[in-house]
Formats: sequence, structure tokens, C-alpha cells
Amino acid sequence: MRLVAIVGRPNVGKSTLFNRLVEAKQTIVHDEPGVTRDRVYGEVEWAGHTFDAVDTGGFAPANGEVFAEAIREQVHIAIDEADAILFVVDVTTGITDLDEELAALLRRTKKPVLVAANKSDNDQRRWESGAFYGLGLGEVYPVSAINGTGSGEMLDALTAALPEAPDAPAEDARIRVALVGKPNAGKSSLANAILGFPRSIVTEIPGTTRDAIHSSVAFEGQEFLLVDTAGLRKRARVSSNIEFYAALRTRRALATCDVAVLLIDAADGLHMQDIRILKQAEELKKGLVMAVNKWDLVEKETNTARDWQREIYKRLPMLDYVPVLFVSALTKQRVHTVLRAVRATHQRRRLRIPTHKVNEVMQKAIGKHHPPTWRNQFVRIKYASQVATNPPVFAFFCNYPKGVHESYRRYLENELRKAFDFEGIPLTLAFRAKSREQE
Repeated sequence: MRLVAIVGRPNVGKSTLFNRLVEAKQTIVHDEPGVTRDRVYGEVEWAGHTFDAVDTGGFAPANGEVFAEAIREQVHIAIDEADAILFVVDVTTGITDLDEELAALLRRTKKPVLVAANKSDNDQRRWESGAFYGLGLGEVYPVSAINGTGSGEMLDALTAALPEAPDAPAEDARIRVALVGKPNAGKSSLANAILGFPRSIVTEIPGTTRDAIHSSVAFEGQEFLLVDTAGLRKRARVSSNIEFYAALRTRRALATCDVAVLLIDAADGLHMQDIRILKQAEELKKGLVMAVNKWDLVEKETNTARDWQREIYKRLPMLDYVPVLFVSALTKQRVHTVLRAVRATHQRRRLRIPTHKVNEVMQKAIGKHHPPTWRNQFVRIKYASQVATNPPVFAFFCNYPKGVHESYRRYLENELRKAFDFEGIPLTLAFRAKSREQE
């Protein structure tokens, strides 16, 4: 997936522009400078083009203040990782010293840079945006992140400047596995343990331009392509921002994998960062496996693994269909179970259920629990069918698709899971109008 970094000094409206591009309020927007402290990623679609956007913190002066320095590092990393940069400036304040400093940095990059003169809410401000040609970065696009003025022309230019999207890879029998998790969870150690497993045939695959580590391994007749997102620092300055760097790599690894293996540090427990990664993989409809690493460090009783699993599911009630493994990359304890779980998850992701079996299960489920009424009308689901695999998609044909509430969708999804083997597989349920009746 191609990446666009949105950069600029604090309080120029980067987060507001990001929200408009991804059409979702994913960042905290406030007048106080520097509010965006956590990086946010989103997918942008425009005129048949798709790319990722990363919303960075404000580029602040190099004054030694820890928070400001951390943001500066993250801006540098985003620029290094991006395929194109959207430089946001504020037309109401004109060119500042910080704008000049960041422009000097951007002039040294060989990547496309577009200047978005934000807050160009009227004709007078749009005329004033011409002053930003003085930054020496080429075309300036007057926009208003608040009302969307000028964003179409800017997006046209941005998508034209992006490199061509890579061609879809030829059919590959290898299962692409992304090893993901927060830093120091043991991703590299697990990759090394897997690659050193007896009877494995290891071939180093050239890294991508992003330096991700790809290795191919054969196990029990199946080839796997491991993508390890750990240990990818390019320079010393990244050390204080490894979580941001890892987040960029994780996003890219998840976008291209078949199955994501989330490593949880047994010595540290389940963190919000782990949950965010898992939910991101679920949104991308990837096969999911959780592996609790460093299990050798845990004091065990009769039901320790069971209690751990229950606690994880308690915190992730909507993801209780994801298998949980307990491994030690250091001692290689049960490392082989990871590959077996990945293989089984990949097979389930490609599973196709005959239509008559889907309807048999769904009719029983509907008979036990009818859909709620919608605008005083009965919602009638007439039949269902699996319309896609890898990932699985089920279409439900009914008279009022909008009348099927999320809670009822979840009920039907759970009934599908009970009847068929979809452990570790996010399901998509699409509700469509059977006829021209009101949707």
C-alpha cells in the first residue's frame, strides 16, 4: 500500500485535513497546538486510487524539549517511509520560520511534495496562498480542511504524483505471515526460532525498499513467507521512536499478509497497543492468531493457560474467535504450533460453504430469534449465500437491509461460527435488498 505522510508545524489543521481525507474522525482535533501526540493511519480512496495516509504530530522547534524532539523524529521517519508528502501550511499566518525549516528538509527529499495551504476559506485567502510558492516546493493547493474547498484538485494532483501501485503478485502457494506486536514482544526471536526448526528449508528473500525482513520456510509440506516487522531501525535517532516506526511497518505488513500472528509478551500482558494491532488486522479481514510469547517465564499451575485465555477473551469479547497459543521463542517450546495454526487459519479463510447449508443454519437462527422491526415494519431475511472467500463474505437478502441492527448482525455471525469452522477468521455480512422494496 502506498503511503502519504501529512506533515507541518503545530496547529495548521493537519488532523482536520486527515479526517476529511479518510472521511472519519480518528484524531483529536483541538485549537491547542500539539494535540496530535499519537500517530493515526487511515486509508484514502479517490477517483479509483487507494493509498494510506499517516497524520503526524506538529513539526516543532529544535529546543531540546523531549516531546517536541519526539515529534520531530517522527516527522523525519514518516518522510523516510512515505511515497509522497503533503506539507500543510496555514494561510492565515503566512510563512513562518518553522515552515521554512521544514521546507528545507523537504527540498532535500526526492519524493513528491505537495503544499496544501489550509484555511483558504474565501477568495481573499486563496489569493494569499500564493505566498507559499516562496517555499520553493512547486505547486501550492489552497484548501479548506473544514469545508473541503480545493481538496478535490489537491487529491487529483496527489494521486498523479504517487508512484504506480505494484501489480498484484502472481499466484503464490506460500502463506504470507505477518509477525506483529509491540516492540520487544519477541517477534524476531520467534522468526529465528521458526527458521531454525528441524527440516525447515530456509531461503532469504530480498527485502523490499522498506527493508522488511522476508524469509521463506517449509514446514510439513507447506511453504510460509514470514514478514518480521521488528529490528528495522535505519539510524540511531529512531531508537526513541521505535513504536512509531514499528507502527508504520506493521501497517504495511498487515496490508499484504494472509494471516497475522500477534505476539503478546507474557511478562508484560495484553496492552492497548496489542489490541489496536489486532483490531487493525481484523478490519483488513486477515486471518488472526494470538501467540503468548515468553511462556517459559510464567509460573504455572493446573489451569494457567486456560485462565490466561479467559482473561484475554474478557478484554476482547468481540475477538473471542481468535485462537490463543502459548509459546517460548527462546526455548522453542511449541513454536511448531504457530505454523500449524497459521496453516489451519489460512485454510479456513478459503473455506466455501454450500448455499443450502448456509440457509439451513440461518433459517434455524432466524426462527429462534427474529430480526427487530424497523420503522414498524417486519424485517424478513429471505435467504443467504456465501459470495466470496479469502476472506469470506456472506450476502443476506431481505426486504429492509437498513433495518438489520449491528447487534443482530453479530448474532447471525456468531451462529455462522457455531455451525462452521471459522476460528480466527473475520467474517463480512452484507445485507442487500431482495427486490425494489425500500432498502
